[in-house]
Parts: sequence; C-alpha cells; structure tokens
Amino acid sequence: MDIRKKIGLRIKEYRTNLKLTQEALAFKAEIDKTYVNEVENGKRNISVINLEKIDLCT
Repeated sequence: MDIRKKIGLRIKEYRTNLKLTQEALAFKAEIDKTYVNEVENGKRNISVINLEKIDLCT
C-alpha cells in the first residue's frame, strides 16, 4: 500500500475517533476541507506542519 494511503487512513481513523467530520477537522486545524479529503484518500501529500495542526485538534 502507498504511504499516502496509509497516512490518510490513519488520519481518518484519528478523526473518526474524535467524532469529527472532515469539515470540522479542517475548521479546527485551519486547513481546507478539500485538502483533508484528498489526504485521507491518498491523493495528496501532507506536510509535517499540517500533521501538527491536526494533532493539536484534540
């Protein structure tokens, strides 16, 4: 499996454990909801900075 897909699945799992929609996660992390969708589906690379933003959403 492609590393982008693995990371995307982990982000999706993290988001669902927090009971957040993609839109809610994007809002809290101050990133675009389309970007979140593309990352979760393995279509885009995610930067370390954006990973940190997502991690701070807890």
